[in-house]
This record gives sequence, C-alpha cells and structure tokens, in this order.
Amino acid sequence: MLSRVAPWSLSRRSLVQTPVHKLVHEDTEALRALVAADPVANVFLASQLEATGTAVPDIPGAVALGYFDGDKLRAACWVGSNVVPVGANEVQARAFGQWLVSSRRTFASIFGPAEAVLPLFAELEADGMHELEVRANQPLLALAGPPAIPANELLAPSLAENFPQILTAAAAMFEEEVGYSPFLGGPEHYRRRVQELIRNGHSLSHCGHDGQVIFKADLGAVSSAATQVQGVWMNPAYRGLGMSAGYMAAVVLLAQKFAPITSLYVNAYNTRARAVYERVGFEQVGTFATVLF
Repeated sequence: MLSRVAPWSLSRRSLVQTPVHKLVHEDTEALRALVAADPVANVFLASQLEATGTAVPDIPGAVALGYFDGDKLRAACWVGSNVVPVGANEVQARAFGQWLVSSRRTFASIFGPAEAVLPLFAELEADGMHELEVRANQPLLALAGPPAIPANELLAPSLAENFPQILTAAAAMFEEEVGYSPFLGGPEHYRRRVQELIRNGHSLSHCGHDGQVIFKADLGAVSSAATQVQGVWMNPAYRGLGMSAGYMAAVVLLAQKFAPITSLYVNAYNTRARAVYERVGFEQVGTFATVLF
C-alpha cells in the first residue's frame, strides 16, 4: 500500500506561506516550553494548558495560534473572549494582528506584555477597529516568598453562602475598573465566573458582621508556577484607613498555597495602589498593556 504522504514531502506548515497557524494537539510540548520561558507573564496560558493538557482550547470558539519558523514554534496567541499574546516580538505580534483582522473575530480585550499587545493592536487599529481604552503602561509585579508586612488574618477563601455579596462586590469592582456593568450583555456569564472562582478557592474575601464585603480579590489565573491576582476591591466605606496592605499580604499567603510566585499588574498612574504593593514586597518584573473594547 502506498503511503498517503511521501516521506520527503514538505510539512503541512511549509506548504502555506503565512507563519501563523492554529495549534494542534501535537504542538502541546512546544507550547509548554514557550510558556515556561516566562511563567509570570504567561500565567494565563499556563493555567489553560494545565487545565486541559493540550494546546487546543476546550472553550467553544477559542483557538490558540502559533507563529512558526519552519516547524519551530516561536510565539503563540490565545484568541477567545480575550486575546493574549505569548512570547511574541513586534513582528510576530503584528502577524497575529493580521490574522485577527482577516478572521473578523470580536473580543473584549487584548492583554499581556506591552511589547506584543501594542503592535498587535496597531494592526487592528489600522483596519478601523475602535477601542474603548488603551492602557499602555501597566507594571507587572511579582513576589516570591513571604510578604514584607503582617497579613490580615480575617481574609479567607470566599464561602458559597456569601455568593450574593461577593457577586455584588465583584460587579462594583468591574464597573469601577472598566466603566460599564459586567451584566450589560446578560448576567449569567459573569455569575458563572464568580461561582467558579468561589468553587475553586480562587475568590478571597472578608465580610463584615452585616454580611457586606469589606475587601475582596481573585486569583484570576492559577498555574503550578504562579498566580495572577485580579479583581482587587475595597468597600468604599473602608477606603483611606490603611487596611489594603494587610489584606494584600494575606492575598499573597493564600495565593502561595497554589503556587510559589504571586503576581499582578496595575496601571502606572495608580500611585496609591502601587505604593501598597511595594509595601507588601512586590517588585516590577515587566510591563503589561491592556486594550479594552
């Protein structure tokens, strides 16, 4: 019987001119190696890889793209409700942007290392895509080891029974941060996300005697190497009382039950938050950017 593919045939990728291709299961080990090169910056995709065990997303409609030099994977990009480039330089990021232009996909944001996010977005902008906001300078902070100050021991993993209060606080945080309600397109998706965080122990909170949330934070991405803190929110009634640093120190201790490095990114102009994180012991290890749509 003749072989379906002759042994001297060119690879499936070399027959196509573009260096950008959708990743397949056989690309999993190469993607793992790419992600492991910077476990803090790449924690989002690392968490997806560890959850599924494959380079092919299990989320309907999501794809993972690779930028190839021959058969060598050089960079990657997650494309789902958000776009997340991994290990991409300017040329590779622009190629991902061109793929997105041709695909006509819609998404809520692009986030990741600024050196990839900004040129990727430039391709979309040149094609006429309009953003809601560009946050071009977001220091990426990380802390390995104990926090520099005592932790507020009242912070703990959120309880399922407190879901209504946690959801209210999470929605308030989202609206403050993004400028519109997370329920705008219907509440179910956001409700499921908050429930998932609570179920996995990734929602951290302290509620007062009246049941209202005083402080909350989420471990928005969790891998075996690092966590990424998101959704930090202090009840307005308790702001300005110097409580944030103790809560963030507690976040670090709770996050390190999952992974040794705790990370987050913050807008450069948010000097108050940056001072809190510095006091806790976080140090800048990179620069992220976020484009909101």
